[in-house]
Amino acid sequence: QVLLVASGGGLVQPGGFLILSCAASGSIFSIGAMAWYRQAPVKQREWVAAITSGGSTNYVDSVKGRFTISRDNAKNTAYLQMNSLKPEDTAVYYCHARVSEKATRNTVGDYWGQGTQVTVSS
Repeated sequence: QVLLVASGGGLVQPGGFLILSCAASGSIFSIGAMAWYRQAPVKQREWVAAITSGGSTNYVDSVKGRFTISRDNAKNTAYLQMNSLKPEDTAVYYCHARVSEKATRNTVGDYWGQGTQVTVSS
């Protein structure tokens, strides 16, 4: 059993910064790629950033240069540092991870966190 918990959301003014965390726990054998997605009201879920187990990163164009995804493998945790926040960044942010459980190490499953609200407003 694997659980992802997203945290760190809140209210911030335009131009501000925020750091989100995604902690994985449970019977984990290994964690592959981790990613952040977001969903604004009446909009579809959007991929934001991803990081592979080796540390390679990719971002959606709208956040390049402003957001940084990172991970601490010893803590089974991924982070999303968000700088120069804009009102259009307002959304519920969800973390995702590809995880192999100890009991089924040759099988990779997709796990999602519960989401954390980020509101950028003055």
